[in-house]
Amino acid sequence: MTTPEDQSPAPQPSAPETKDRVYRSPAGMAGGVLLLGLVGWLGLDAILVGEGSTPWLALASLILAVPLVVAFTLRPAVFAGQDRLRVRNPFRVIVLPWGQVASLRSGYSNEVVDASGKKFQLWSIPVSLRARKKANRRESKAAAERTGRTGGRDAARGGGGFGGLGGLGGGLSRGGGAAVPDGPVRAETDRVMDELRELWGAREKEETAQGEVTVRWAWEILGPAVAGAVVLGILLAVG
Repeated sequence: MTTPEDQSPAPQPSAPETKDRVYRSPAGMAGGVLLLGLVGWLGLDAILVGEGSTPWLALASLILAVPLVVAFTLRPAVFAGQDRLRVRNPFRVIVLPWGQVASLRSGYSNEVVDASGKKFQLWSIPVSLRARKKANRRESKAAAERTGRTGGRDAARGGGGFGGLGGLGGGLSRGGGAAVPDGPVRAETDRVMDELRELWGAREKEETAQGEVTVRWAWEILGPAVAGAVVLGILLAVG
């Protein structure tokens, strides 16, 4: 028989961890896969059928080119968690607790600025001026549709007799008026930045979202690339 002192409280289930939101560039990843396929095909062909120093030059070129292609296409990503923002750029990894983020800027590039004023570009969230202009045109058109739809409703409510029917008929003649979005039309990367700003605003004051900004060089990319460049330089010098 157990006494109250012997009884221990049942363990409480821990709260499920929220996974980070991951943002990548689909176009960059697709381009990276194509480039890797092209570089690999040309390099292997030169290694297998080349003569003299050609296979060695091709091998050194592959060691140099593959990490660089990966760095600028497949590697970039932004991980947005509950407590911090982790930015994986071609040659660096930057971890910023939300409490250390001063602003998230969108101009000709998307950037995060820390409390000390340092700026870090978000490589995986590139700005497309063409997409932004297209979204602005769509927003202007949608705003005109919303204005026309509201005007039609006001006319239907305010007018009587044939005036009211005329307003109602005008509203029905547009057909797609009900499908016009009520919110602003934004480019994809601008919507991503809006999501990051929303998460930052909700979490920046939390105790778990404080800390120091850390920056780490991506030696797993820089090491092979530098080694390939050195070997290639030696082979070219020797002839």
